[in-house]
Amino acid sequence: MCRNIRVLHNFEPPATHDEVHGAALQYVRKVSGAAKPSAANEAAFARAVQAVEAATRELLDSLVTTAPPKDREIEAAKARERAAVRYAR
Repeated sequence: MCRNIRVLHNFEPPATHDEVHGAALQYVRKVSGAAKPSAANEAAFARAVQAVEAATRELLDSLVTTAPPKDREIEAAKARERAAVRYAR
């Protein structure tokens, strides 16, 4: 799937509206094959983003876990370390 879609579950603070919207937008872009829809498809594209965003928010609100919430800064540092190793090759 798309590398720009990140895990949004079990973070403190919870995923923001912008993060959920961004993930929905990336998903619809990937599935449609269009980064920016044509004028004829713009309404359908926007509806799809809204639907995916609503489904994502519903999913995130429904998930249950016993694991402690992840810290965004720690997870970001881990991602930077993985990227440094990946791109150092």
